[in-house]
Amino acid sequence: MGEPSSPPEYYTGYHKMATAYLSLGSNLGDREANIKSALNLLRQEARILKVSSLYETEPVGYEEQPRFLNCACAVETGLDPRALLRFAQSVEKQLGRKRTIRFGPRVIDIDILFYDGLILDSPNLVIPHPRLAERAFVLVPLKEIAHRLIHPLLGLTIEELLQQAEGLEEVSLYS
Repeated sequence: MGEPSSPPEYYTGYHKMATAYLSLGSNLGDREANIKSALNLLRQEARILKVSSLYETEPVGYEEQPRFLNCACAVETGLDPRALLRFAQSVEKQLGRKRTIRFGPRVIDIDILFYDGLILDSPNLVIPHPRLAERAFVLVPLKEIAHRLIHPLLGLTIEELLQQAEGLEEVSLYS
């Protein structure tokens, strides 16, 4: 008999099912295939409830890089927030993400935007995502799948946040 396999590094045990909203982005290689691969890998630990269309966007922060494809998805998972973060990072690693400069180019980026109505501020994980309210490239796809979702800190819906966002002209539907 072989050795029993150990649980993956992100495993911390299951608890009640939670709904999380994730943002996915890619600007290296086959961007669309990278996002589809990430969604398929996410299915190992999450049930995908909704996925937005793909949007092409200008890079933010470090501008000397290719344009991004972005989408948002709603998932149901039994992973707690920190386990979900570790799992998302393992998906990024499987797809070849190498962490270089902050806001730099990447094969895939997966961010946790919301996790149920949780408010969490820890050194490694902040939920809701701290910059989502100022990022049109996150809000536009998120509005498509959850326009009535309320930001637990700001008390505004995604639709209301999008009305206040800048850079909308830099987000276009990808065909």
